[in-house]
Amino acid sequence: MQQPRIAIIGAGLGGAAAAALLQRAGFSVEVFEQAPAFSRLGAGIHMGPNVLKIFRRLGIEDAVSAISSHPDHWMSRDGETGDYLSRIPLGDFALKEYGAAYVTIHRGDLHELQIGALEPGTIRFGKQLADVRDDGAGVDLFFADGTRSRADIVVGADGINSRIREVLLGPEKPNDSGWVAHRALIRAGDLARTGLEFEPCVKWWSEDRHMMVYYTTARRDEYYFVTGVPHPEWTHEAGSVPSSREEMREAFAGYHPIVQALIDSAGDISKWPLLNRNPLPLWSRGRMVLLGDACHPMKPHMAQGAAMAIEDGAMLARCLAETGLSDHESAFRLYEANRRDRASRVQAVSNANTWLRTQEDPAWVFGYDVFGHPLREGVAA
Repeated sequence: MQQPRIAIIGAGLGGAAAAALLQRAGFSVEVFEQAPAFSRLGAGIHMGPNVLKIFRRLGIEDAVSAISSHPDHWMSRDGETGDYLSRIPLGDFALKEYGAAYVTIHRGDLHELQIGALEPGTIRFGKQLADVRDDGAGVDLFFADGTRSRADIVVGADGINSRIREVLLGPEKPNDSGWVAHRALIRAGDLARTGLEFEPCVKWWSEDRHMMVYYTTARRDEYYFVTGVPHPEWTHEAGSVPSSREEMREAFAGYHPIVQALIDSAGDISKWPLLNRNPLPLWSRGRMVLLGDACHPMKPHMAQGAAMAIEDGAMLARCLAETGLSDHESAFRLYEANRRDRASRVQAVSNANTWLRTQEDPAWVFGYDVFGHPLREGVAA
């Protein structure tokens, strides 16, 4: 008799975490990824103690820590004057108070370590999902290349434009938030030529826009910025378009000289729409369940979007291990009951763009341990 199988659609940070944790719980897992291969895309990411504790279970915490930058503080500064609005302690404080490190890292480097935690052959590349049918006894998956597969349950970890979400809730475009993000990686040598000092992790704020800046490697040879800027409706077909120093200077006119130096030092700058969705009425139905951006996309202003996807994957693995695949419906109810409130709170704070602007206590986010959190029974509201 064939072992029950779990299919995960999407091999991003959340899908990869779910797959690795499910495999460690003894489940047979296949991951279907529409990309033909992975490359080191030019983006940075924050990973807080709440996620490093999950990586500890995957055996990659030390490897992640070794290649990351470890900021001692999250700094928030006034965009015009440079005055400090907050200095949130991280570094050794995070290790002691929250039980793990706070790091900033290149997304591609992190993803490579996560993929390495999977059993060989887990990912099927070039598999764009065209259709999915739940017949009650299992789920048939149909791919654009003409192939098909069958699984006992399907996890939709396929992002804000999730095909699984569309099957569960019908087609609906995500909301244009009215903001864009500019992104760029800057070489440390280009920074050195400015003669200025650059802090390891700092967010520059004004009333209606910001720039978040941090190192992405342990060597601190890459400095990354990502912005949030009001923007007219996104009319481009592409998910991102090139931007320019001129556009950035206009967007950040009047900002501090350090911000201007960052703009002047940037090479290739891209511009991305910030999309989101209203809270979903359901997270699962039948043999299909959602996680991450497929379920609760958010603006990146709290640096916790990927963290919530990874936490989702960990909680889903925990709940399925509790019930077994034969009672997946109970596992899905348990998963939603233990994730909806937290994910919704993070989504609301992130979208409001208030996180750590003032001297607040981030323990409710960073101190959380998805495996130490007592499971709450019942159906999520």
